Amino acid sequence: MPAFSSRSGAVAAARPDGAQAVTAGAGIAPIPLRLERVSVSLGGPRCALCDVSLEIRAGEQVALIGPSGAGKTTALSVLAAALRPSEGRVLIDGDDPWRLSVPALRALRARLFLAPQVPPLPPRQRVVTSVLAGRLPRWSLAQAVRSLLAPSDAAAARDALARFSLQDKLWSRVDRLSGGERQRVSLARALMSQAGVFLIDEPLSALDPTLSLHTLEVLSQTAHERGATLVCSLHQVDLALERFPRVIGLRDGNVVFDRPPSRITGEDIARLYFNRDAGTVPGAPPSSDIEAAGAIRPGRCF
Repeated sequence: MPAFSSRSGAVAAARPDGAQAVTAGAGIAPIPLRLERVSVSLGGPRCALCDVSLEIRAGEQVALIGPSGAGKTTALSVLAAALRPSEGRVLIDGDDPWRLSVPALRALRARLFLAPQVPPLPPRQRVVTSVLAGRLPRWSLAQAVRSLLAPSDAAAARDALARFSLQDKLWSRVDRLSGGERQRVSLARALMSQAGVFLIDEPLSALDPTLSLHTLEVLSQTAHERGATLVCSLHQVDLALERFPRVIGLRDGNVVFDRPPSRITGEDIARLYFNRDAGTVPGAPPSSDIEAAGAIRPGRCF
């Protein structure tokens, strides 16, 4: 396992594709993440995560793929210190969050941003207020109340929304938005935060292909500019392989593969989604072509 990054600041750590991890920007310290033999049981007959070990270096951009129920959402929740594992250890910036004091855990969580697939946005709230809520972990109670009554920085909220082409929705009510617009409002909230880690759960589920591509570009560019760590779960296999330098495949709570896209074959994807060892994904080239090209580009999403 590669050397774990120091908490003292950004480091130029090698990525799986040979590139260097970006350094911190805008005063945000990048945060490394590690799971050590982590298992999570949610009360069912099988574990949601099963003895998973992985390391995500500070500033890395990683995609999680796999079928529904594979453990992607659970993994993001564990990495966000929102869900305590049943077994194993979590290290976030070198600290085990479950051994911290309550104030220290709160401060650590303020440096992480978890965006669920279904954003928990109050329906009667104005979009500007929802976006500015990205700053709540760093605000005092008085600041939060003042912003609720009179938004404190509408211009900044508009700028964040503009990254997702939603600036015209600044003063709209959340319940007047489409599902895709709500997803992008949640991501604009992430941009308002000062988080060193973005943990994004299926941000493209309600978006068309053009918006999906643009949304991933905004997330990737923002994380790169800030030196923030980005972990994103996706059902769009083609975009995961095209847009992320490292892809982790999960199935039944287990890591099936963890490598750069150039080393992921059609057989890997078939094993991940169809639980078989041979054959290719519909739309993917045969294995001989994959070996020649060095990568696959499946023609469908899962």
